[in-house]
Amino acid sequence: MRSRRPGGARTEKVTSSRASQWYSECEPIIRGVHRELPHPCSILAARDRERTHTPMARPPRTLDQSNYEVILIDKREDGVAVITLNRPERHNAVGGPMHTELAQLPGDIQDDEDVRVAVLTGAGRSFCSGADVEASFGDPSLDPALPLGLEGEARNIVDGFLRLDKPVITAVKGYALGLGATVALLGDIVLAGRSVRIGDTHVVVGITAGDGGAVLWPQLIGPQAAKYYLFTGEHVDAETAERLGLVFRVHDDEDLLDEAIAMASRIAAGAPYAIRTTKRAINRSLERISQDVMPFSLAAEGLAMKTDDMGEAVAAFSERRAPQFKGR
Repeated sequence: MRSRRPGGARTEKVTSSRASQWYSECEPIIRGVHRELPHPCSILAARDRERTHTPMARPPRTLDQSNYEVILIDKREDGVAVITLNRPERHNAVGGPMHTELAQLPGDIQDDEDVRVAVLTGAGRSFCSGADVEASFGDPSLDPALPLGLEGEARNIVDGFLRLDKPVITAVKGYALGLGATVALLGDIVLAGRSVRIGDTHVVVGITAGDGGAVLWPQLIGPQAAKYYLFTGEHVDAETAERLGLVFRVHDDEDLLDEAIAMASRIAAGAPYAIRTTKRAINRSLERISQDVMPFSLAAEGLAMKTDDMGEAVAAFSERRAPQFKGR
């Protein structure tokens, strides 16, 4: 059965019975019971190879505003596309439509021959504050299996940007949290405003850092520092982010976008084939890491969404209090 998600993309409707079967297959693997299996989640990995090993299959099309509702597209004559996450009233938090549009974005950039370099930024004071928790989990009538339907899109966001051979510069200020941090760090070059606060906050709401944090943070700042920030969800300020290597350069907030566009224009004036193949050469190792890590991390994240700790985190968020995690 198929349904159309707001934003135009078709997604597979996940039924409760299918979700139950998925959990029954994956839970013992996550817990380490089936140790004879060659991969910690081979069932999900096999399914991913069939469905999401490559970014979303669809006819080629251009990067056009008509295909987007909550992302703004501004294509310049110099080959630079300025792309803006546009929910400023929610600090560009990712709800269903934006999640779908982020998943289709790398393919549209790739297919548009007029685009040589993309600049990705956020409207208002922040880049992206992560998942829209209230919209995603605050409705008690919401099917608890619904987040599983976003699994394929999550793979396409991460793998799509890693496989995209055109340079992407992210211009990040204010909050870049959770999935917002992942999207920011998927930039080939990350420029930050002085107000930036970067953090992978999945564990703060009781779930695994499954949507790319476990892929990107260790490669950027090393395993030990990555584990600290992923375990705690601590926010990283601009100065620390530059020192650690999470971001390339820091600018005043009011200059950030202009600096990003100037850098993009300089790169866009270069030899496209040489630049694009250089990016692909550099990203090949990241692609392999993603293929190894993402099936497990997303399976673990899906299971974490069934835990009491996850429910407690959402309740605490709604009630504006600290969560009391029980480990179940």
